[in-house]
Amino acid sequence: MGGFMRTALLLAAMTAIFMGAGFAIGGQQGMLIALVLAAGMNLFAWWNSDRMVLRMHNAQPIGPQDAPRLYEMTAALAARAGIPMPALYLIHEDQPNAFATGRSPERSAVAVNTGLLNLMSEREVAGVVAHELAHIRNRDTLLMTVTATLAGAIGMLAQFGFLLGRGQNRPNPIAMILMMIFAPLAAMIVQMAVSRSREYEADRVGAEIAGDPEGLASALLRLEGAKPGRVNQAAEANPATAHMFIINPLSGLRLDGLFSTHPKTANRVSALRALAGNFAPVVPPPALGASPNPGAGPWGGAARGKPRNPWG
Repeated sequence: MGGFMRTALLLAAMTAIFMGAGFAIGGQQGMLIALVLAAGMNLFAWWNSDRMVLRMHNAQPIGPQDAPRLYEMTAALAARAGIPMPALYLIHEDQPNAFATGRSPERSAVAVNTGLLNLMSEREVAGVVAHELAHIRNRDTLLMTVTATLAGAIGMLAQFGFLLGRGQNRPNPIAMILMMIFAPLAAMIVQMAVSRSREYEADRVGAEIAGDPEGLASALLRLEGAKPGRVNQAAEANPATAHMFIINPLSGLRLDGLFSTHPKTANRVSALRALAGNFAPVVPPPALGASPNPGAGPWGGAARGKPRNPWG
């Protein structure tokens, strides 16, 4: 089943859960109140998502003078994807990872961290950046906002169900309790399934953009292998942003696997390698070599006194 069809079916399932829970718990009036409140909160979050998330992770903007090779690579991939060049940000974090944010391709950003740039070859970084550009092109931020709105509305119905039913319209207490427990749980499962579906689709489209499925597959394996022992403190403090990263940044100290926002890396790699040979590379994959400028980082950043990061 195609990625968009699977996402459409999951969104339909989420809508059905909302409608069923709404009528069972709060009736038509309660359902509308919960939907309006959840939509308002999520619309505000979506409109300000780029600034909010980048601030949460202490991301710093970088330009072509800071990382010319990374900037040129991203510009080439964005042109191939048919979207505007996104703003680039750097996060000082040892755990290798990256994410995209922004409410539209015209107002988007890609953030990578120092751990990723220190660890990976240009071929692998191209695969990661292409994956993030695929999220931007597919407007996955909007899709996840829709699912979050529905899930939030279901949660509100569950929390305030007893207040929304009145008199003879109040549902059976046992049925209401069961609905209050299982409706948000079902909504969360569907929401996570939507997120996993979008990751598979971003892998496929990212491989098409870069023209190199093996580059992204290699990057995913390297990211997964480098994760143990490296705790992303900002992500642990803001677990709601975990679904945005190319791999789950949260440590194994939680039960995140039960409601994982990401498919298993092995499954993603298998799907990517099945695409091998279907695309022509758009970004050549040379290995990182010595910088032509003494003191510059491997991504071509100009020296600025004491090196602070891999780009100079």
